[in-house]
Amino acid sequence: MAKKPGKAKKQQSGGTPATVALTAAAVAYTVHSYEHDPAHPSYGEEAAEAMGVSPDRVFKTLVADVDGALTVAVVPVAGQLDLKALATALGGKRAALADPALAERTTGYVRGGISPLGQRKRLPTVLDASAASHATICVSAGRRGLEVELSPTDLTALTSATLSPIARTP
Repeated sequence: MAKKPGKAKKQQSGGTPATVALTAAAVAYTVHSYEHDPAHPSYGEEAAEAMGVSPDRVFKTLVADVDGALTVAVVPVAGQLDLKALATALGGKRAALADPALAERTTGYVRGGISPLGQRKRLPTVLDASAASHATICVSAGRRGLEVELSPTDLTALTSATLSPIARTP
C-alpha cells in the first residue's frame, strides 16, 4: 500500500508535536530554526532578532489561569499580556500567569518552547486580535530555537482560538 504524501507519520521522527499537527491538518507553514542563546533575556525577542522578523509578527505563547482553569494566550512579543483583558475575553473575573512547571506538564513543552499547537492537553486559546492584521505570524514550533510561520486564520482554526485584544504595549 502506497503512503500518502503529507501524512503526519512522515514527519514524526524529526518533527515536534506542533509540526506534526500542522502536517496532519495539511496547513501551509514554514519552519524557521536558529541557534538558541540561553543567556538571552527574552525567548520571543531572541526569535524575532534571529529570524529578522518584526516583533509584531512573532507571537509568544503564555499559559494562564482564568478563574481556576488553564488557558493559552498568544500575544506579540512586542507587547505584554493584559490579564484583565484575557479574563474578559473568556467571560472570567480574574487571570494570572500559570505556574511554569504546571504549564510545562500540561502542554508537554518547556518554557520558551511552548507552542499553541500540538499540546498534550488542549486548552482554550485566545489569540491577540492584532494577529489578523498580518498575512503570516510566527509562533513556537515546540522547542527553543524553532518557530513556525503560518496564517493567523489557520492558527485560529487549528486551536479553536478566540480572537480578542489581549495584548498591550509597554
